[in-house]
Amino acid sequence: MLKKPPAGLFITGTDTEVGKTYVSTLIVESLTRGGYRVGVYKPSASDCVHDGQELVSEDAVALWEAAGRPRTLNDVCPQRFRAPLAPHLSAKAEGRQVDVELLRSGIAAWEGGCDLIVVEGSGGLMSPISDDEYVADLAFEFGYPLVVVAPNVLGVINQTLQTLITAACFRDGIPVAGVVLNNPQVFEGDCSIATNAGEIESRIQVPTLAQVNYEASEFDIAIDWYQLATQRGADLSILREGE
Repeated sequence: MLKKPPAGLFITGTDTEVGKTYVSTLIVESLTRGGYRVGVYKPSASDCVHDGQELVSEDAVALWEAAGRPRTLNDVCPQRFRAPLAPHLSAKAEGRQVDVELLRSGIAAWEGGCDLIVVEGSGGLMSPISDDEYVADLAFEFGYPLVVVAPNVLGVINQTLQTLITAACFRDGIPVAGVVLNNPQVFEGDCSIATNAGEIESRIQVPTLAQVNYEASEFDIAIDWYQLATQRGADLSILREGE
């Protein structure tokens, strides 16, 4: 049986470079300000950098700092690779391989030591993490509600709906807490920014939880992230074929 904290959120993105770590750190900071002991876990990371003899994930450091440096960086991210590739390919470039068991068992380091855990996946749900598995495999097995980070730009409706359909159809379905629209930069003349949230909500029963303005240090509205972490999440069974 998988040992893990009983409550948590799994942060995924509609793609790479959509501000997933940035949003994750804002969630963690909000929870720590609320007095919660927050665990942070990134099962594996690529594109890491050398700090002396150590290979360090800058994303993991950001999560760790936001949580107040609980436990160790190795507990935050136990598998780190250098090349900016999918983890299994980055590992192969170093003559290594991803330990698929450690991806799962590494979260046990946080059991009993936090009120909830924030897990950040690599890329999107269908980003490979090994030769045979995807980020969605971990999200399903951990069972925490998904927070989908999406860039608030033209095209995000399609990207977000594809991610939500994937969550609904993967195995028996992955629960979804909602969507966070991130503004990764200032897009002058993109009038879709004002309508994307409403369009997403009107097409599927998943809330747009909040938005993050460019370089903002907090969300545009207050969110009870702990409550979301302890709920089942939205029912997307209507999206499954034949239902």
